[in-house]
Amino acid sequence: MNDTARKTAEYLLQINAIKLQPAKPFTWASGWKSPIYCDNRMTLSFPEVRGFLRDSFAARVRELYPGAELVAGVATGAIAHGALVADALGLPFIYVRSGAKDHGLGNQIEGYFEKGQKVVVIEDLISTGGSSLGAVRALREAGCEVLGMIAIFSYGFAKATDAFEAAGCRLDTLSNYSVLVDMAAATGYISQGDVETLKEWRTDPAGWGTGRD
Repeated sequence: MNDTARKTAEYLLQINAIKLQPAKPFTWASGWKSPIYCDNRMTLSFPEVRGFLRDSFAARVRELYPGAELVAGVATGAIAHGALVADALGLPFIYVRSGAKDHGLGNQIEGYFEKGQKVVVIEDLISTGGSSLGAVRALREAGCEVLGMIAIFSYGFAKATDAFEAAGCRLDTLSNYSVLVDMAAATGYISQGDVETLKEWRTDPAGWGTGRD
């Protein structure tokens, strides 16, 4: 698991799926100032990385959820990854929208499934956990038994950890923020001085950077 976490972080930095800019923060849609930006959609453009993530996801599902009957991807970022994992495992695949469509059949869950099926949810990124748990809730309301969720990467916010615990949903990730920061420092991607800044941000992401230009 540790090797997978380190290799995943290495790949994300290598292909610029994750950018670290402590001195020039990004602004998220929420308005938060952040020294990190993650776009895991980039991984789909690199066959070696895409294959590594697929195989790592599949191995984790086999290890943790050998009784899984169905794989679900969270739209839109995890649709492709979820389909790849389902194919590697020889399992059916569905995906979950953020809300029901306002036209056609009005589906929130796309694809064929049956009530009572045991499903593993694939996600690309865990931030506060709100949208990810929305998919879990939709699957449960549709009658599926959610075994757990596996994501490529998590920022490791306490808010997300608390939300998953409250929802009674196990969360595992291929890599995480702590591993990423250690890897970035070890490879010279960031300076040792940046490490403390990055750690400070994670403890108070909403308040960090207030007053910055």
